This record gives sequence, C-alpha cells and structure tokens, in this order.
Amino acid sequence: MAKAFASQGDMTEKTITFDEIGEGLWAFTAEGDPNSGVIIGDDSVMIVEAQATPRLAEKVIEKVRSVTDKPITHLVLTHYHAVRVLGASAYGADQIIMSDMARGMVAERGQEDWDSEFQRFPRLFEGHESIPGLTWPTTTFTDAMTVYLGNRRVDIKHLGRAHTAGDAVIHIPDQNVMFTGDIVEYHSACYCGDGYFGAWGGTLDKIKAYDVDAIAPGRGDALVGSEMVNKAIENTRDFVDSTYRPAARVAARNGSLKEAWDAVRSECDAKFNDYAIYEHCLPFNVARAYDEARGIAHPRVWTAKRDIEMWEALQG
Repeated sequence: MAKAFASQGDMTEKTITFDEIGEGLWAFTAEGDPNSGVIIGDDSVMIVEAQATPRLAEKVIEKVRSVTDKPITHLVLTHYHAVRVLGASAYGADQIIMSDMARGMVAERGQEDWDSEFQRFPRLFEGHESIPGLTWPTTTFTDAMTVYLGNRRVDIKHLGRAHTAGDAVIHIPDQNVMFTGDIVEYHSACYCGDGYFGAWGGTLDKIKAYDVDAIAPGRGDALVGSEMVNKAIENTRDFVDSTYRPAARVAARNGSLKEAWDAVRSECDAKFNDYAIYEHCLPFNVARAYDEARGIAHPRVWTAKRDIEMWEALQG
C-alpha cells in the first residue's frame, strides 16, 4: 500500500501539557503538535503562536483561564505558517505582532501555504470553517521591539534566518526564558521546507548566547534547565546539518532529487526516525536542501499542486 502523503494518515489526538517554565510563563505543548506560549504580565496576557484554527485556539484559552483571568491583549506570531497563525481571531487581542519579513511572507505566499498545509495535515485544522481569513499583524518590527505588560518587559527579536526568513524569538529578561518558535525543536523533526540551512546554525548560536534558563520550543516538551536547553539546541543543529550535508553532496555531482532523498534517509533515519513528524517533514526538507545546495537562495513557494508533484517524484 502506498504511503500516505505527509500527515494525512495521522488522526491520533495528542495529550496536552501545560507547564510553568518561569514565574507567570507557561508552555502549551501537545506531543509534537504545534506549541503555544503564555506570558502573564501585571494586568494582561500575551500569547505566543495562535494555533491553526480558532477552535484549537480555544484549547489554549482554556488553559490560560485555569491560571489567570487577566485579559489577552497581545498575540505574537513567530512566523507566517498557517498552523501557527490562522487561529488568531479567537484571542481578541489588541495587538498582533509579527516581523516585517513575516508579514511580507503572508502577502507573498500566505494563501498558498494555507492550502498546502491543510492538504498535508488535516487533523491540525479542526474547525477550519471558523477561520475568517489570512491573519495580518497590527504591529511589525524589523530587528527588535519591546512590549511592556505593566512592569514585565518582553523583548521580541529577529536574530536571523532559520526555519523561515522572518523568524522571531521572544525573551523575558526577568526570568531569562525564551520562546523560540520552530528555530528550536525537542524530539521533533525540524520543518525545513521554507528554511535556510546555511544560516540556521548561526541563529542557534545567537540563541545559545543568551544562556537562558528555559525554552518553550516550537514542538516538543518544554525545556527547563541549561542541560536540557543546550541538548535541544545541539540536537536541532545536528538535525539541520545531517539533512543538508548528504543532499549537498548529491547536488554537487548533479545527482537527482530522488538520489538526494535516498542519501538523506541513509544519514538521518537511524538518528531521527522516532522524532515527531519526521516522515511528514522529510520530503520538504530534502527538496529545500537540494535547492539551496544548487544555489536557489530563497525557498520556493509551496502549493498544494507542487506538494503532490514532489511527493510523486520521490515515490517513483
């Protein structure tokens, strides 16, 4: 029987965990599904990552209401991907914050990404009929901005390209905690289909330089303590490098995409095949690594049509 494309066959509900990773800072995680973060200030709340639909966002709101009744006033979206942003309307936030680059990517490829991701992973779009449309920020920044939730300072920064061109991280200095989006993952495959392999390691170095006490990653468990934080950063680095190296070797000798796929599997399967969404990410990761190694500097737009054409080429 042919393999199901991406995560079309994954219909298993995940167990939600809600962990406090610093005073008034919470990580909403779900066994490798997209994470969200909660930052509680003096009088209000900031959410990091919206989830894919308003219905799924309500699960985050339910957890928020278990620890505070303060209003949700700010929503930060670390990048433009549909599974991160399309649930935004549920929060009723006064400000929706993205980097300038992330907003540009909504304009350039937001609808195509929505159509593509919906096809790839239908379970994550529970209640998709409630999505009012593309999510647009009310506030953008280029390199950095600071938001004060009363006396609590929240620094939002673009440290460099990695998972996308416009990734943001959120640092809370009073607890030295960071929300990294999909730049860092824990026991979950990195999705590199819109990534920058050559830049990712440098961005990880900048995160590591903060020497944070905890990280809420894009997927996987909350990371508390320097040992767990550093392990996740280095595992992410290994995943990215182990994907790119074999694809680049194939590209250098003018080998095919299918040969790159086989080479990446040979290097990565033994190390990472038990990671969440590994099989889902692999074809997109190989395609992007192969492109970057051949000199295609920026990720090409994924569409529902391009997804299937790529998948059929790899399965042939």
